[in-house]
Amino acid sequence: MEGRVKLHRHSSYGFVPNHQGAFDIFLVYGFLNRNFKWMMKKSLRKIPLVGKACESAGHIFVDRSGPHAVQATIRQAESVLVNGVSLVVFPEGARTFTGRMGSFKRGAFQLADDLQLPVVPVTIDGSFDILPRTGHWIHRHRLVMTIHDPIPPHGRGADNIKATLTEAYASVRSGLPAERQGAIEG
Repeated sequence: MEGRVKLHRHSSYGFVPNHQGAFDIFLVYGFLNRNFKWMMKKSLRKIPLVGKACESAGHIFVDRSGPHAVQATIRQAESVLVNGVSLVVFPEGARTFTGRMGSFKRGAFQLADDLQLPVVPVTIDGSFDILPRTGHWIHRHRLVMTIHDPIPPHGRGADNIKATLTEAYASVRSGLPAERQGAIEG
């Protein structure tokens, strides 16, 4: 765990880690040391037990079915992100198949722009080596989570969203070993 000292105790943030494998979730829960809510795609609500547990815990399900649904998601996020409660979003949208980073989707950055929330890039390395997305067996491997400098909002709108996404992607990528830095599309 590296970089936790860069965070202010009572500030709310939007954390954007890469998503190497299933153990990313345990690493974030165990070592981020923050009160946070996950932001996840609506389809995850359908997973038996897990979906209900996430709903009961107040995690945010993103409904992109239309403008009103998106606005409802933003209002829900705004209501929970108080007194240092933060948000964690995997901006790649899914775990990697190769161990290399995929492109970031703009949803987390759009929400951060709407709420004027600082974005904190987080690099997770080692999770892919423990249990890759297509793997069936767990292997011992070192996990490293690096918290990078928060990126404050620099205005509003499309330019701010693009700049924050680009900076966050570069920060997350910089914390990976060279063989994991090459981007994949998808």
